[in-house]
Amino acid sequence: MNNVPLFVGLDYHQDQIQVCVVDQAAVVRVNRACVNDAAVVAGLLRSCGGDVRAVAIEACCGSAAFGEALAALGDWRIELAHAGYVARLKQSPDKTDFSDGHLLADLTRVGYLPRVWLAPPHVRDLRQLVGHRQRLVDRRRALKLQVGAVLREQRVKIDAGPSRWSGGWVARVRDNDRLSEQARWIVNDLLEEIDHAAAKIAAVEQRLRQVTTGDAPIGPLVAKLRTIEGVGDVTAWMLAAWIGRFDRFKTGKQLSRYCGLSPRNVSSGNRVADAGLIKAANAQLRAVLIQAGHRLIRTDRRWGALASRLIARGKPKNVAVAAVANRWVRSMHHRMIEPVACVRA
Repeated sequence: MNNVPLFVGLDYHQDQIQVCVVDQAAVVRVNRACVNDAAVVAGLLRSCGGDVRAVAIEACCGSAAFGEALAALGDWRIELAHAGYVARLKQSPDKTDFSDGHLLADLTRVGYLPRVWLAPPHVRDLRQLVGHRQRLVDRRRALKLQVGAVLREQRVKIDAGPSRWSGGWVARVRDNDRLSEQARWIVNDLLEEIDHAAAKIAAVEQRLRQVTTGDAPIGPLVAKLRTIEGVGDVTAWMLAAWIGRFDRFKTGKQLSRYCGLSPRNVSSGNRVADAGLIKAANAQLRAVLIQAGHRLIRTDRRWGALASRLIARGKPKNVAVAAVANRWVRSMHHRMIEPVACVRA
């Protein structure tokens, strides 16, 4: 009985975990909840008396760290399941933790589990830093929009000069006597918050430089990325955080699709056609790569020529930018699959 293959599905929650174990014949051995503790779950798996082939956990906050803790307690293959695809498979009026755990175990048994990469701890830490920076940037943008809204409400136009939000522009906005007393106080308060957010962003970026240079585990990857045209610090951090290992993609086309830069296929019958970009991607990563596409068109002769050809054929500017970003990421894959560009396990 100890050689019977077993497949495990874990429905992860912060306080408890639903553990479902099925054998090769789809017979449920165990399906019950237990506390969120790797040692307790490991003990339950050992008590099933079989050969645990794989353990599937739906990707969510905390599931990757739990999977690593569980893997350290037994020689088990831990697999993260794509939360979006699993959610589409859960279209049932009777959704419970019991059925969710069973679904994950059964998908693992038949080999249909939609897997995602289980990133190592330092990559997950980098993702948190990158996400923290992005939230601060979003906060600063929202504050700037609020300042603009107050100016429009007061019908006050500020001469932008060289550029909007330059030092001179901000100086003319601050304590502007054309604003009402209350509006002036609100604008000054918002400008102080913007300065505070800018200082926080600078501190996070300094922290990111510290953890992505020198002998840091992800340092070689970031250094290699910085040698590619169009890649600055922010782009390198985003690529390192959300891709991690370029060699986990067999082709540049797979990498581009993961980044959300490939068009959707809407072919039907004899009609072959593409639509907009696929939506199943990391929105922050795609936004950074689209921005890189704009930058490449302005600064790189090769990519600028490609965009010009597409626009001359009648393609809209946004389509040309997306096409440039798509082909640029594909070319990046070929340059990044060398061993030095892989994250150390």
